[in-house]
Amino acid sequence: MLTGLKSLVRKATSFLAPTQAQNYPIIIPRSEHTLSRQNLSPNAVKVLYRLNKAGFDAYLVGGCIRDHLIDIEPKDFDVVTNATPEEVHDLFSNSRLIGRRFRLVHVTFGREIIEVSTFRANTAQESRPHNSQKESLKGKDSAKSSHGIILRDNVYGNIEEDAERRDFTFNALYYNVQDFSIHDYCGGLADIENKQIRIIGDAVQRYQEDPVRMLRAIRFAGKLGFELEAQTAAPIKEMAHLLDHIPPARLFDEVLKLLGSGNGVETFHLLREYGLFKYLFPDTEAILQSGWKRDDIDPEAFILQGLKNTDDRIQSGQSTAPYFLYAILLWPSVTLRHEEFEAQGMPTTPALHQAASMVLDNQVAATAIPRRFSTPMREIWDMQFRLPKRYGKRAFILLQHARFRASFDFLLIRELSGTQLGGLGAWWQEFQYANEDAQRELIKNIDNRASEKDAPKKRRPRRRKKSNAPRKEAPQD
Repeated sequence: MLTGLKSLVRKATSFLAPTQAQNYPIIIPRSEHTLSRQNLSPNAVKVLYRLNKAGFDAYLVGGCIRDHLIDIEPKDFDVVTNATPEEVHDLFSNSRLIGRRFRLVHVTFGREIIEVSTFRANTAQESRPHNSQKESLKGKDSAKSSHGIILRDNVYGNIEEDAERRDFTFNALYYNVQDFSIHDYCGGLADIENKQIRIIGDAVQRYQEDPVRMLRAIRFAGKLGFELEAQTAAPIKEMAHLLDHIPPARLFDEVLKLLGSGNGVETFHLLREYGLFKYLFPDTEAILQSGWKRDDIDPEAFILQGLKNTDDRIQSGQSTAPYFLYAILLWPSVTLRHEEFEAQGMPTTPALHQAASMVLDNQVAATAIPRRFSTPMREIWDMQFRLPKRYGKRAFILLQHARFRASFDFLLIRELSGTQLGGLGAWWQEFQYANEDAQRELIKNIDNRASEKDAPKKRRPRRRKKSNAPRKEAPQD
């Protein structure tokens, strides 16, 4: 873990006297900070040096610098340059151009991708004249929706303009590999010291341009433990409805970042506090608001237990599957719809399948769920009704199911959140690690009442009633 947060930031902010607080950028020389090339991705450094060698300016920007300053090991290394995407693409044979909304270049090194973007200017400044080649606009490709949301933003500018159009102050920090200095353009260092999230510019305008910035503010608050600065927080509840105009596919990815990055419990509370969760999971929020619960499920307790399980796994270095997270968040809706279909006289299994289809159809209008995730979600839900049925050979068959492990973990979360399942989780825990003889004994020793309840009842042969009528003789020839 990296160290020296407080001393580094205080040294950085001490470069300015109180009367000079607005004179940016603040440039912190290498001798006054702890970020070195040893803390950086070697591949990101290669990209920086090649761009510099080709005559372009190039910097690391944003999260990798911020995370280093607050003792979080950086994972993503983003590069920004005055080279256009096409110029970057020409320099790297291992690169590809991506995106229409924001034209970017991905430079690939095995499994690592270094994202390279071009300095961008505010679209409002598109027609502003520039005096030098370095400041010239190299593209004029921008568009907004009728709601003011930026649909395309490929207007290129200089580093000062690029800093102004970034979302939060601590993301407008740049690292120059030529002299190893850090450049602070918007007061990000002071906000890091104050543990504060501050949007750059007018919050209402910036959220209107891209409503996902509201989700990013909440994500950083949950991840970093920082407070939202008052003017940054103020418009969120009123503007949350703008998320309805964001493509569901983009919101699917944002949910994974919000709730699947190791700080899901805190982020969940913040999303609900600021009125954002209902635009991501409308059916789930409606259930939480209604207070609906049953003996076998408390929706909020279940979701919080599922998020805690996900957080614990991520923080211990284990992986999680996106479909598991979504299966947790939508399970209360599935159980409610299942109950409604059964009340209409539908058998249990068809009622479950119908409930799952309805919930998924409703959800994809908010956040798109690819079929490669919706299919295993259905399987996990289906297994919750199959795992209690352990008689005969069924336990062995279920143990070999592709979704057994995920379904078992899901079952444990149900029990930990208060659902009484008669020790089913403990039984499966023992069964899956026992030898074959012990497994057969476990099946044999299942409580008789449970076995009788689970097992199909055998039909007794119907006995014919004896008739007192005289037997008819067969006709004679």
